[in-house]
Amino acid sequence: MSRENAAKPFVIGVAGGTCSGKTTVAERLVEVIGPDNLALIRQDAYYIDRTHEAFEVRAAANYDHPDAFEWPLMIKQLTNLIAGQTTKVPVYDYADHNRSAEVEVIHPTKIVVFEGILTLIDPALRELFDLKIFVDTPADIRLTRRLQRDITDRGRTHDSVIAQYLATVRPSHEFFVEPSKRFADVIFPEGGQNDAAFNVLVARIREVLR
Repeated sequence: MSRENAAKPFVIGVAGGTCSGKTTVAERLVEVIGPDNLALIRQDAYYIDRTHEAFEVRAAANYDHPDAFEWPLMIKQLTNLIAGQTTKVPVYDYADHNRSAEVEVIHPTKIVVFEGILTLIDPALRELFDLKIFVDTPADIRLTRRLQRDITDRGRTHDSVIAQYLATVRPSHEFFVEPSKRFADVIFPEGGQNDAAFNVLVARIREVLR
C-alpha cells in the first residue's frame, strides 16, 4: 500500500516514565480517532533481538537503557511510514524477554502516534514528530502500577519487580527519561486519565483531520 500522493501524516511522539500513562493516552487516541485514521507504534517493539543470549541473561538486561533498543530500524520504519509505505513492525514477547517471530503490519494513516519511555531522547527521532508529549506521573504511582502490571500480566514476582525497579528502571528514568521532558511541547500532568489535557489533544488532531 502506498500514499505517495497523499499529504504527510501528523506524527505525535508520546514519552514518559514506566507506567506513567503514555500507553493509556495512545490507546485512548486510537479509540476516539479510530484505527483507520491513526496508527500506533510502540517503542517496545524495537528492543534488540537477544536470541543469542540465555533466558537468565535476557531477564537481567536493562530494558530502560537506550542500548536496549535498535534505533536505526526504529527510525527507518517510522520514516518509511511517514513516506506512505506499509511497515512490518517487530512484536516483542515480554514473557520471553525477546523479539518474537511475529510482525505487526502498520498501514499509512493521517495520524501516527509513537509511544515509549525514550521517545524524546534521540534528536533524529524527535525530528520526525510534529507534536511531542511527555506524560508526567509521580514515581510512587508509577511503581504501584508497574507492580500490578508485571505481576498480573507478565508473570513476574513482587521481589523481582522491585529488584529490577531499583537496579535499572529508577536510575534510567532519572538519567534518561526525566531529562527528556524538556523536549516536550506539551506535558500531561497526572498521567493518561487527565481528561482536560486529553481533550485538548483530541481537538488538535481533529483539526488536522479536517
